Amino acid sequence: MKDAPDLKPEIVAANIRKIREFKSYTQDYLAARLSISQNAYSKIELGYSKLTVERLFQIAAVLDVKVMQLIVIDHSHGVNLNQLTE
Repeated sequence: MKDAPDLKPEIVAANIRKIREFKSYTQDYLAARLSISQNAYSKIELGYSKLTVERLFQIAAVLDVKVMQLIVIDHSHGVNLNQLTE
């Protein structure tokens, strides 16, 4: 397992995108649920916008996952999409 300082924001952003796509949600859907524009949401997934802890929890709630599923410390395995269906 890697140390927390190795966690990069782009990994979290990529995990958000992977889970959103796995659940067949559109960027428009998440943006609407978060009360932001689709463009603003797109910047989150691209890593152009910094995520606040509050926004991270909001995204986890919309995706119906635990925040820790968005923050994968062991990058070699990525997010385990199979756990989302259990």
